[in-house]
Amino acid sequence: MTSRDIWRVSDEYGEDAAKPLPWYPGNLAWHLNFSRKQLRKNQALESFHEFLKHESEVGNITRQEAVSMVPPLFLNIQPDHHILDMCAAPGSKTFQLLEMIHQSKEPSLLPTALVVANDANAQRCDLLIHNTKRMCTANLVVTNHEAQNFPDCCLANDPSEIYRNDCKPQRLEFDRVLCDVPCSGDGTIRKGHDMWRKWNSGMGNALHLLQVDISMRGIALLKVGGRMVYSTCSMNPVENEAVIAELLRRSGTSIELLDVSNELPELVRRPGLSTWKVKDRGSWFHNHEDIPYDRKNVILPSMFPSSEGQSMCENIEVNTDSNRSFSRNFNSEKTSQVCYTNGVSNSNSTKHFDSTSNSMSSNFPLHRCMRIVPHDQDTGAFFIAVIRKLSPLNEGQKEEVTKTEHILSTDRALNFHEESQSETVPPGKTAMHQQKIGFEVLDDDEPLEDQKKICIDGCTSKDNLSKVSLVSGDVKNDQAESGNKMKLQGQCKWIGVDPVLFFKDVTVIKSIVSFFGINISFPLEGHLVTRSADTDNARRIYYVSKSVQKILQLNVQVGEQLKIASIGLKMFERHRSKDGCPCAYRLSYEGLPLLLPYITKRILCASPNDFLRLLQYRTVNFAHFIDARFGEEAASLLPGCCVVILHEGHQHLDLDSITMDPTTIAIVCWRGKATLNAMVSPPDRKELVERITHRFGFKAFKVEEDENPQQED
Repeated sequence: MTSRDIWRVSDEYGEDAAKPLPWYPGNLAWHLNFSRKQLRKNQALESFHEFLKHESEVGNITRQEAVSMVPPLFLNIQPDHHILDMCAAPGSKTFQLLEMIHQSKEPSLLPTALVVANDANAQRCDLLIHNTKRMCTANLVVTNHEAQNFPDCCLANDPSEIYRNDCKPQRLEFDRVLCDVPCSGDGTIRKGHDMWRKWNSGMGNALHLLQVDISMRGIALLKVGGRMVYSTCSMNPVENEAVIAELLRRSGTSIELLDVSNELPELVRRPGLSTWKVKDRGSWFHNHEDIPYDRKNVILPSMFPSSEGQSMCENIEVNTDSNRSFSRNFNSEKTSQVCYTNGVSNSNSTKHFDSTSNSMSSNFPLHRCMRIVPHDQDTGAFFIAVIRKLSPLNEGQKEEVTKTEHILSTDRALNFHEESQSETVPPGKTAMHQQKIGFEVLDDDEPLEDQKKICIDGCTSKDNLSKVSLVSGDVKNDQAESGNKMKLQGQCKWIGVDPVLFFKDVTVIKSIVSFFGINISFPLEGHLVTRSADTDNARRIYYVSKSVQKILQLNVQVGEQLKIASIGLKMFERHRSKDGCPCAYRLSYEGLPLLLPYITKRILCASPNDFLRLLQYRTVNFAHFIDARFGEEAASLLPGCCVVILHEGHQHLDLDSITMDPTTIAIVCWRGKATLNAMVSPPDRKELVERITHRFGFKAFKVEEDENPQQED
């Protein structure tokens, strides 16, 4: 969003209409004080609404619930980090992570960092790919796995051998893990009013074990010294503090819960709870001993506050008042006097009770967690906890998750299905349908109706508890998936998923390099992949960064354990022209910004008027350009793909400096028999027209739509 548009709205509707979020670094996030209904129905805001939609479509801005932007900020991402987003759909946080790793890079260079974005549901993966495609990055891998079973692609038999052979990775490990788990979503009530009718206490209880298992898997995949952020859009302590306490109990001294109260000082947050009760079938319980026998496999001990562990100091009651609003710069260490070692309290201590509530209180330092509530800073509600890994998990800790799943998953699925039927269900809807809708919580601020067209039956408790994965519309049981894993590895592909193959046709690569004059300093060999089984006739060729390349090589070595839904940046596409072009492939507009500084041939420089003419009409005859010399230069090229750069008349024509300038505006075109065709989609053409007309003070005009802008004549 340009500052001009922001200030125009602010001037017309008051200074609070659009303002930067004080806690977001660099004033990169702005809050619009309009409801979705106002933006859609208010005629005075119609043009501004269209502007927002268009800028979102081309990737210049992301519309998102403000509070959902908080968790990635606590990851403290560095330029070389490998990041895992475990439950990534619909993709707003993934997009945020990609922005962070690309901000730190030098112009024309790829960052060494990468993001692996995962989701368990194939349809939600489609939504994730759609929302991240706008970033045009070679540093993203989208995978389709249940987060609690995400593969580590391990080659090493011994932890000491994880890195050997010139530091080539022997297993997947990540510097940062974002664990934004499926939750009941009660923190979204302000924007999702249906939640008032659909919510019930059983929803959080049903997800507790899944949330623990996903988080434990995230810790297992985290490098020692790495940081994991756990978050939910729920205020239910069973989904929040209870999960963190269980992670601390299972992991022992391998992890610690960090105090991040000094980070993002402008963000108002409250400390985590140390005392809570659990509701089951209309009754409240203070501890697990009070749960009826037939419900003990459903309401688990880990849902309650616990002081299990070992302690070397006396127990002192935690003093955390959940109704108190803390200042922006509060120190969470001053809100509690609990003694702990490495974030874990000690086991010789007795369970201690809160005398005011007659409830058991946890000895873990849960006050270090963060609760963000709507009435403190006009946001949605969110829970966030930051964990650092101090040492590798031992085998017993890794196996505990699997044991718990096998023992409890069947009983819990049956019991919660029965319980959901006893809850109040809207007429005409089954209890399971109610659960499906209740857990479909999207954190984007995009219109929910548009997202639901792409994402139906999203990340639900049923999807995860019954261990199902969707592949090409077919439901496949996870146990069958495990049993067939060796068969799939032998085939080097997942059923129903296109393979990821390195493109190694040296003849084609040399033809591309020669035709476009690509500088040898830009590495192509080993960085090109295709999703076509027939590599000799690959329709699209994608470019991957060095970091992604290493993961792909590791994945090949372990028999393709990663189910990859999307990877890399589309760089070249096979054309269908019969004009006699000596190169079988053309450039992709998405990959042009990365490749442009290294192209030395087939570049044309157009005046602003002729550049706009190409964008407006898409197809222009050589003789119809305003600058006759430009038309002649285009006609002199061999048929095929070329690049047209916007050149201001007063500038010295130095192609090297122009192509290396990150502000250069360039498009991919096709030199046909008698015309020059812009190979740019209508939304991108519209965005370019607005930028250029504003830059040069030209009168705005409408871009002609084209049903298929990718056709060559």
